[in-house]
Amino acid sequence: MLENSEIFVIGGLGFIGCHVVRSLLAQGCKVRVMSRTKVPDAQIHNMFGYQANLKIVTGDFTCKEDLLPALAGCDTCIHLATTTLPSTSNNNKIFDIQSNLAGTVQLLEAMREQNIRKIVYLSSGGTVYGNPIHVPISETHPTNPISSYGIVKLAVEKYCYLFQELYGIQSVVLRLSNPYGPGQTGNRIQGVVPVFIEKALTGKPIEIWGDGNVVRDYIYIDDVTSAINAALCYQGQETVFNIGHGTGTRLNDIVDALKVLIGQNILVEYKPGRSLDVSKNILDISKAQKYLNWSPQVDFEAGIKAVISSLADEQVAKKEFS
Repeated sequence: MLENSEIFVIGGLGFIGCHVVRSLLAQGCKVRVMSRTKVPDAQIHNMFGYQANLKIVTGDFTCKEDLLPALAGCDTCIHLATTTLPSTSNNNKIFDIQSNLAGTVQLLEAMREQNIRKIVYLSSGGTVYGNPIHVPISETHPTNPISSYGIVKLAVEKYCYLFQELYGIQSVVLRLSNPYGPGQTGNRIQGVVPVFIEKALTGKPIEIWGDGNVVRDYIYIDDVTSAINAALCYQGQETVFNIGHGTGTRLNDIVDALKVLIGQNILVEYKPGRSLDVSKNILDISKAQKYLNWSPQVDFEAGIKAVISSLADEQVAKKEFS
């Protein structure tokens, strides 16, 4: 159904974006990816191989003059980009609003001018709800974010709905839980799974904020990609879907799993809890199962094994070329 579609992807060179772009190309789509900076051909080839249907355009999605020519001729837009993180967004709320909220409204205006009729927007099931009243959390749960990141994500959702009502641009919002998988790096502050695995493989202590009983819903990257594909094909009236595994995992559970799978003791340093961390977040994914005909296929242990293998291979490669 997606074959021969021309799809504009913002954030197509990031962790999720690379997997999405590869999937679209494999289905015969023409894909246009916007990057803020010029990307060397060798890097593109390393990420995607030779792809006649892939075009990388340089530009800023917050700049209308860059967007209009980049969007010309596309059918659909997938918006995966964000300039902030949940843990740091409160430090610079104005930047969060200007770059993510105002930038996305600019994107929607450019889409309207270029007559692009659909957007799939990656929101955040981990932050838009705030402290849950009950779990699992359905799409009708109150939305009271406790970070600027969550507030801006929610505001973008509302603008997507506004442009659907005013101009007929169909929006499908995916409230994603915590994605993980090969391609993530363990040297960043976001992404618990790769960070923990990287620390474990290198014998460094894992830092946990709080007592380790914080519960999150972790979803493997292939299941994220299949959900985005389903959203691209969806033509119904629903606009917002939770996308997660639908089960909860404690931070301590991840450590215990790594001890078994890696086969060695793991050092853990517990630090004071943070006010921005909700204690428990598990998404109700029944709506996506019903309307998108989508369900996650990869269980947590299988996903963890894949990430361990990927990061271990990277470490071997680094040693060989060092």
